[in-house]
Amino acid sequence: MAEKTVKVALLGAGTVGSQTARLLVEQADELARRAGARIELTGVAVLDPNEVNDPWIDKSLLTTETLDLTTRADIVVELIGGIEPARTFVLSALNHGASVVTANKALLAQHGPELYEAAEKNGVDIYFEAAVGGAIPIVRPLRESMVGDRINRIMGIVNGTTNYILDEMTTKGLAFDTVLKDAQAKGFAEADPTADIGGFDAAAKAAIMAVLAFHRDVRMDDVNIEGIEHVTESDIAAARAMNRIIKLLAVVERSEQGITAGVYPVMLPENHQLAKVSGSFNAVFVEGEASDDLMFYGRGAGGAPTASAVAGDIVTVARHRAAGSTGPLIPLYSNEPIVDASEVESSYMMRLSVADAVGVLARVSDIFAKHNISIRAVQQRPEEDENGNHELWITTHNVADRVIRETAEEVSNAKSIGSVLSIMRVFED
Repeated sequence: MAEKTVKVALLGAGTVGSQTARLLVEQADELARRAGARIELTGVAVLDPNEVNDPWIDKSLLTTETLDLTTRADIVVELIGGIEPARTFVLSALNHGASVVTANKALLAQHGPELYEAAEKNGVDIYFEAAVGGAIPIVRPLRESMVGDRINRIMGIVNGTTNYILDEMTTKGLAFDTVLKDAQAKGFAEADPTADIGGFDAAAKAAIMAVLAFHRDVRMDDVNIEGIEHVTESDIAAARAMNRIIKLLAVVERSEQGITAGVYPVMLPENHQLAKVSGSFNAVFVEGEASDDLMFYGRGAGGAPTASAVAGDIVTVARHRAAGSTGPLIPLYSNEPIVDASEVESSYMMRLSVADAVGVLARVSDIFAKHNISIRAVQQRPEEDENGNHELWITTHNVADRVIRETAEEVSNAKSIGSVLSIMRVFED
């Protein structure tokens, strides 16, 4: 092996940063053989060096001068998170000729195209496998392995917290709030779980996947976001009665109308591959024209799994630095329109609480017909609630999201019908 050294600066020494440092130290000799150069950790930027007691990080490497550190490394590994100051640090690194490895999904979802352009302009790499799906290798296949194919749709469970919550609700019949508290106690959910249960974390990943799949500038603001905070035990029970499982999916796809990107709860057939993904695991289902269906599955979060993806990117970029080359660019040449989320069509199930009276079903049907919604199936449940009402389940054929919402509002406002309990997308395949 040629005696070359690639200097690595680590920004952030939290859970993932600590585990990344461990891998670089414990596997130094083997990683050097893989990269064709020794990978040397030359600086670690933190807010307070006194709070870092990590056996894999030499205290002499700790610094609070983060911006300065980005100017004197071959590879800058950004694990701070958030938009600023992470964006400033990453741009500084790129503009000073350093390649960048990051796990920052929020930054890439908001400023990715700007950073990709800066990397290209300066002749350096930017790699981000850990930003989507933790240890699951999904970014590299989209960026490199499938670059000769045309990708039409990606559906993924890309947030372990929400999958754990929905799985516990499904398998144990627990309430949302109960499972959320359990997830927080086990470390699967943050103290403030808004980013996860609100669908924002998954939306950032959806934007990144859309950019890679469709070569189109897709940002976080282009993603239609609906979380799981309103999913109830009754929704779960209704899905099970229909042989379906509720999952929070990130979905990006292209059609004749253009590109759509969204995150929302979906009722999947129980035999669908994604319906079988349990606990905090992640899975991404990719549909290509030539490759057909591909599925990527594994740990979507956690210090060690995420660090494995970060370390893999470091080795790849170090190999490029040692060889005097760079990896593939991220070309954004498509001008396909991004479709308004309200016009995206899907099959839906609407759950109603209605009076057990003559003419109620006819009045509901009239409202659906008024909005030109074709009904696939209707089912009235025999159980009565405390008011003597019954649940009515109506499954539709494909209809625009805007139309089903308008219909639900009219049904709710109609006299002598009842109330709308929930609306949820239904996937048939």
